[in-house]
Amino acid sequence: MAFRFLNFKMYQDSKVFYQDILGTINGFPKEEKYNLVDQLRRAGLSIILNIAEGCDRGTDKDFNRYLMNALGSLNEVVAGIDISLENKYIDKNNYNRLLKSAEELSRQIGGFSKKLKS
Repeated sequence: MAFRFLNFKMYQDSKVFYQDILGTINGFPKEEKYNLVDQLRRAGLSIILNIAEGCDRGTDKDFNRYLMNALGSLNEVVAGIDISLENKYIDKNNYNRLLKSAEELSRQIGGFSKKLKS
């Protein structure tokens, strides 16, 4: 069985983004472990898993639904890093770096979604 999602740039980039999130949340306060840290971890992983799961669905419409779920999870991560900046868990440079990665990933997923719709 060929796992074609392994060749998608958006899949590869989502894994890099996830590792970046994990590295960032490592330094968060212990009291956030069961709140913000877990949510960022789950949402970041959800991006990757939705791309992978949707890839082998029967139709482009089904795949697109999973891509929309991945975008929703990406938005959760962006909201989480925004909250992290506001609470001073990350600095502005880290925030900007993560936001730039999220924007690029959003363009990739959105572009692929548009291609599936055409």
